[in-house]
Amino acid sequence: MEIVAQLFYDGRWHTGESNTFSPILNPATEEVVAKVIQATANEVDQAVIAAKKAFPKWQALKPRERQAYFLRLKEALIKYQEELAQTIQLELGSAFEFTRSVQVGGPIRELTSLLEEFTSYNFEETRENATIVKEGFGVVACITPWNYPLSQIQRKVAPALLAGNTVVVKPATNTPLTAILYAKIIEEVGFPPGVFNLITGSGSEIGAYLANHPEVAVISFTGSTKVGKSLYALASTNVKKLILELGGKSALIYLKGGDLAKAVELAAKTVIDNQGQTCSALSRLLIPKTELVKTKELLIDYYQQLEIGDPQIVENRVGPLVSKTQEATVLNYIAQGEKEGAQRFIGGHKLPRKGYFIEPTVFLDVTNQMTIAQEEIFGPVLAVLTYETVEEAIALANDSIYGLSGAVVGPKEEAMQVARQLRTGNVSINGAPRSFKAPFGGYKQSGLGREIGLYGLEDYLEIKAIFR
Repeated sequence: MEIVAQLFYDGRWHTGESNTFSPILNPATEEVVAKVIQATANEVDQAVIAAKKAFPKWQALKPRERQAYFLRLKEALIKYQEELAQTIQLELGSAFEFTRSVQVGGPIRELTSLLEEFTSYNFEETRENATIVKEGFGVVACITPWNYPLSQIQRKVAPALLAGNTVVVKPATNTPLTAILYAKIIEEVGFPPGVFNLITGSGSEIGAYLANHPEVAVISFTGSTKVGKSLYALASTNVKKLILELGGKSALIYLKGGDLAKAVELAAKTVIDNQGQTCSALSRLLIPKTELVKTKELLIDYYQQLEIGDPQIVENRVGPLVSKTQEATVLNYIAQGEKEGAQRFIGGHKLPRKGYFIEPTVFLDVTNQMTIAQEEIFGPVLAVLTYETVEEAIALANDSIYGLSGAVVGPKEEAMQVARQLRTGNVSINGAPRSFKAPFGGYKQSGLGREIGLYGLEDYLEIKAIFR
């Protein structure tokens, strides 16, 4: 068992002051694989001080000089990609292929795309007698979730630092080992002291203390809407800039004339990969009532091929949920769905084995007022809803406090018309892949600001006008 007793700030590792450690469990075996130190408030102060001290020199570098560090970081991530994948599997339990292609491969591709665009990005422009200058805010608190432990750190750190800010990262308590490995890679690349800092500990205590720190200028958070609202309140005390990527309850609308098998696969895939622990999962599948019989056949065909089990085994598509707490949450939602009258059509049981394994689950006879249609489950649960008219389908899709993602499968022109009417930050038509040059973020209670590419970069920039 690994004991991690150090924190990374001001360019080096410091032995932690506390004697409090968080156990890190392998969710596939329920075994404790590591213990990680919990930072004290004083250590958070030291990390923030280091970041504040480093900010002027880092901000003063030319953009291409900052970019050079990330070009080296990209190569280092490629070098350590297998170790990163094994670490993510160990503490999160995501499946073998998904871990390598999405959990690790995704951040590398995303960084590559950002660096390509960054080359031609202008931090200054002229408007009449004004020079418009874009520059960093200062210290950014990056508070990240457990479901994508590398991607969600990289997605904040890269644009924040490229914009000229410095960062203090607080990873999720369940999955800090990936963040610790990332910090070691940052150290090997040779970023200047204080530019990147990492502390570990409780989100409700250390994360909140960091977010509320008077020297933190920006809070960048990914996680639940409930926590995002609490950070909104904290930010008001110092009028901090907020970047929030929060929850989702996204819908896929299937239109007659489209590929129904593709629609079923697309929706199911998002609640199966990463065990449905994805904020943009298409967890509501909306189909015409006349297509229900065929949809049921397609669902059975798709789900019966799934292999569930140890994520170290290549053939297994579905791994465990991240923790016993998350397992209990998902099982409670499944029970609530049945209690409210939905038909459990596929799965829904805990597997009788070690680890936090739940069968991928499909509900039929779901109405949009049911809990399982309104609340983010964050597990492998798909709700199938039926509609009579396209107008009704659009209304059902939009009837949510969330607006993070969405999809439409159907004839191209009609699908585009429907996509334009969805109140959500991202919509995919007929399975079109997401571009790393396009923004990601939500409407309504799904967050504030945007991530990915230059859209993400600009959320970390102050704008100054100098008249002459």
